Amino acid sequence: MKKTISLLLALIMILALCACGQSAAPAPAAAQAPAPAEEPAPAAEPAPEPAALVVDTCILKEADDAMINNYSLLAVNPDAPFADADGNPVTDVELNTVGAAALINWLLSEEGQDLAANYGFDQYGEYLFYLKDGRPVSTAEIPAATEETKKIRLSTTTSVNDSGLLGYLLPIFEDKYGYEVEVYSAGTGKSIANAKMGNADLILVHSKKQEEAFIEEGFSYVLDGMDAERLNWMYNYFVLCGPSADPAGVKEAADVKAAFKAIADGKYTFISRGDGSGTHTKEISLWPEELGITADAESFKDYTDWYISANTGMGACLVMAEEMHAYILTDKATFLTFVANDGVMG
Repeated sequence: MKKTISLLLALIMILALCACGQSAAPAPAAAQAPAPAEEPAPAAEPAPEPAALVVDTCILKEADDAMINNYSLLAVNPDAPFADADGNPVTDVELNTVGAAALINWLLSEEGQDLAANYGFDQYGEYLFYLKDGRPVSTAEIPAATEETKKIRLSTTTSVNDSGLLGYLLPIFEDKYGYEVEVYSAGTGKSIANAKMGNADLILVHSKKQEEAFIEEGFSYVLDGMDAERLNWMYNYFVLCGPSADPAGVKEAADVKAAFKAIADGKYTFISRGDGSGTHTKEISLWPEELGITADAESFKDYTDWYISANTGMGACLVMAEEMHAYILTDKATFLTFVANDGVMG
């Protein structure tokens, strides 16, 4: 009996020691909570992609000697043989010769010429018009407008109007001297025809052959202080434009005439002014002679699957060329304005 009690006591002590040992053992390390993940750095903003070009039409050939575009001023002769569209004499024409002389002398003054020569540089980073060497320069005193001389009628080509040049120059002249200039803007042929009907006091155009005919027919005269009727004072360049893909390979052509031949050979769509303008006259001179293209519609009747005669102004023709992925000859000033306006022409 005593032995049994002793064994039980010994067993109890052993169990107690085990329990103590277990309580004294270090508790397992508490699982550490994972460190809070760092906030992900905001994704870098993707670099903005260059804005897609709105206008695909681009300059493919320029600065060719055959593409110089000269502009002339001519005062309309009050004693000219004016006639209406049917050739009937018009006898009740009253011209503002004082106003015409005032505007011509201002345009040819140092102020007017500097403004014209620098027009567009701030916007385009290049000059749109250049002054001719040996150009006429006026130092004449310019009279302020009176009620009788206030209104001046200017008949002009679309290129100096669509390019924004006249919109820039004329308000300066009007504000300074009190005149109001009414602008009739069309192709050179139509602008000259308008003057021949007695509807203009002066013209600003760009077709030497048509200007010389205008003089020979008695429609212009020499202003006081000038040496000739035709006052050739500034120029810019025509440019051959087309779709950026340039399927005709115009850009690689040796010169502008080779470029026109490539367009004709491949029958690539070409938009012609077709309006007797200076631009139209220049374009006709650049086609291969064997094509026989002239201003006469019969001359290109076999080419109408690619040669489009629009009979409209430069701005409208550029819109057509863009829409049809076509080639076109234009003055550079109007083309740059077209691109700057995202292909919209008023």
